[in-house]
Amino acid sequence: MQGNLVEVRRALVSVHDKTGIEDFARGLTDLGVELVSSGGTASALESAGIAVIRVEEITGAAEMLGGRVKTLHPLIHGGILANRGDPGHLNDVESRSVPLIDLVVVNLYPFESTVAQPDVSLEAAIEQIDIGGPAMIRAAAKNHAWVGVVTSPSQYAEVLEELSTHGGTTGELRSALASAAFARTAAYDAAIVRWLERSEALPEHLNLSFTRQLDLRYGENPHQSAAYYGPAGASSLLAQMNQLGGKELSYNNIGDLDAAWRLAQEFNGPAAVVIKHANPCGVAIADRIEEAYRRAHLCDPQSAFGGVVALNRKVTAELAGDLAPVFTEVVVAPDFDSEALEILRAKKNLRVMQAPAVGEQASIEYRSVLGGLLAQTPDLVDDRSGWTVVSKAEPTEQQWEDLSFAWTVCAHTKSNAIVLALDGQAFGIGAGDQSRVGSVERAASQAEGRAKGGACASEAFFPFRDGIDAAVAAGASAVVEPGGSVRDDEVIAAADEHGVALVFTGRRHFRHG
Repeated sequence: MQGNLVEVRRALVSVHDKTGIEDFARGLTDLGVELVSSGGTASALESAGIAVIRVEEITGAAEMLGGRVKTLHPLIHGGILANRGDPGHLNDVESRSVPLIDLVVVNLYPFESTVAQPDVSLEAAIEQIDIGGPAMIRAAAKNHAWVGVVTSPSQYAEVLEELSTHGGTTGELRSALASAAFARTAAYDAAIVRWLERSEALPEHLNLSFTRQLDLRYGENPHQSAAYYGPAGASSLLAQMNQLGGKELSYNNIGDLDAAWRLAQEFNGPAAVVIKHANPCGVAIADRIEEAYRRAHLCDPQSAFGGVVALNRKVTAELAGDLAPVFTEVVVAPDFDSEALEILRAKKNLRVMQAPAVGEQASIEYRSVLGGLLAQTPDLVDDRSGWTVVSKAEPTEQQWEDLSFAWTVCAHTKSNAIVLALDGQAFGIGAGDQSRVGSVERAASQAEGRAKGGACASEAFFPFRDGIDAAVAAGASAVVEPGGSVRDDEVIAAADEHGVALVFTGRRHFRHG
């Protein structure tokens, strides 16, 4: 039955979002389809001069409870759910004069957009929980061997085209529409659950609904299949980005793009970030974005090869001229001038991405493990208002600026993380080392003495004084770390012995994944 062509003689139309509904309904009537409708949809179609049969004419029952009950009736649901291949079902609809419905066109009350409004009342939210709509959608989707179900204005053109071409709906189309319909009601119910449990940072029930938005050539490695999924019914950050040049994004590109853009948004002034394998290998701020990029690139030019560059200011021709000679996978910025685009588009393999600000972060982050999910609230980088100077030496104003900058970069670097910085420029970044002192040594090796007199940041406490010793040996005159080690006194004593400023933040920024 699934592959059969089903002629559409009667359609039930009841939509809250009336975008395009007049043209769609007129297209159906032009094809000889009888329309059944209710409430505001019926009134809108009648006002447009489109003939409809009102639901109450079929059911013999007027709407009640302020419109909460109108389509919840056997003469409606029987027409949707009847299995036309079952003689018993056909006998039931015939004996009870149930009009068969071949196409259901329904979209739902705007619950998601209602609860997204600040200070929405409980009463207003509850009234936007649709009952009849999901019931009709699910009924039609269940019986998609015989009934088509349309849940979005974006589907209208395809359905009209199929009816015009084939004289009915094909099994292939009905199956695709049913899948989209169940996905829509699942997302709708998930939104309701999320809102009802909104007071819990980590709710008891986690119903995630995502749609595939981008097919990728492969995953982290060529033998792995991959795709990008965005939240159903909402616009993801990637969907808001415009690709202005270069080949398609890869799985690894997207991961690095996310890391680069988030770090670039941490800074108010012009900032440049270079990411390689999800870790920063260059970060700098400056008065001009061109200078910020040059300074960021100088941190580790070798690792910058094949990296992702994020800039939080418009890319000029001057900056594009500096970017072009360096092999870069992706460059992302809020805007590009025309000459810059011409320069960058000449590099066929460079993905050029225009992006909006990150905006408010998701309330929960997820990671798949052991066949399940780990969930946590986002790790937001703290300001220095709660920091404590624990050494005898007090940081100078310049050291405070270096400490804040290094701490921000460190919080976006994989653990164990160490950053050596001076005057708004990272010179050494140690990431992912199993040993904290090993991370300091790696950062020091990369800095090559260029951060002398600057700051060292460690995203977790130094468990032994050897970390402070290594930081001072690398040229640091001020150190910031969370504190909290059983050997804090030993670490503080080492700082005082070296005459460096030591600041405890009281918060760590482990980043393991």
